[in-house]
Amino acid sequence: MTPAPQTRVLRLGTRRSALATTQSSWVADALRRAGSEVELVEVTTHGDVNRAPLAQIGGTGVFVSALRDALLGGEVDLAVHSLKDLPTAAAPGLAMVVPEREDPRDALVASGGRTVAELPAGARVGTGSPRRQALLKALRPDLDVVAIRGNVDTRIGFVTSGELDAVVLAAAGLARIGRSAEISELFAPDTFVPAPGQGALAVECRADDAEVVAALAVLDVPAVRRAVAAERQLLATLESGCSAPVGAYADASTLHVAVQDGAGALVRRTAAFAGVPDEDAARSLGAGVAHDLLRNELRDALWNTADGGAKVAPENHPQDRPGDGPRPDPESGS
Repeated sequence: MTPAPQTRVLRLGTRRSALATTQSSWVADALRRAGSEVELVEVTTHGDVNRAPLAQIGGTGVFVSALRDALLGGEVDLAVHSLKDLPTAAAPGLAMVVPEREDPRDALVASGGRTVAELPAGARVGTGSPRRQALLKALRPDLDVVAIRGNVDTRIGFVTSGELDAVVLAAAGLARIGRSAEISELFAPDTFVPAPGQGALAVECRADDAEVVAALAVLDVPAVRRAVAAERQLLATLESGCSAPVGAYADASTLHVAVQDGAGALVRRTAAFAGVPDEDAARSLGAGVAHDLLRNELRDALWNTADGGAKVAPENHPQDRPGDGPRPDPESGS
């Protein structure tokens, strides 16, 4: 698709972290190849300057809100997000495209290049994600899983300094900043199920800005949009907040799901995804799997609401708000 003739330089809002600027630069370069002029504009978010636990400052939405405010306020013309950081509810006044997806898998970075099976008993493994914590414990109940925050350099630094034996990060983030060589093990996404939207980017602009909407159309990949629609709708139907351990990943044939129940056990589901024709059908599939979980394995783990959704029990996640998430995995640390 050829974009409409452009009459201005597009201002692309980006966070200043290495991963965010790399992702934004990738989008900018793709738009330039299609004939657009683009400049990067740095935007500081509350999550970048406040080092408190994410649940205390509003979840991963804090990485998104400042960019969206700058966009709606006319300070920038488009913004790039890690899709797993976006709230599941649509943003009024904004349009979104979903480019080609990077590797959706989780990756282990361990001292000595060890795999998770090779780590010693009681090894200390760091992650900021409750989902990854639950999946690690399912693989190796003996591991000492440590909650961490920080950018990619900070997290890998815990390993190189000897403070931790390993950390788990998104393979996509490591690939985007040229650090894939440090990966010790890539986890299979059908078992170590990624966060909804992991590896995918979302590019947003104002819905009434026809010039930018036309320019961004060259980036959109319908197959990726369908996959992430199913993943995110499952999460939205469960109404999981930012601390809820939910994994959902749709490959070409199957929607894979892993969610932790109230007793701490992992519940796994699969559903056929091949042949899903469009986003509406993808969302219907994701919602259907979520409702089935709520009627069965999760009926005692979550409080069912009148509309068939659920919310995490507040004694476990006092800061969660239904529909506010995703994500257990903030983009700042991938």
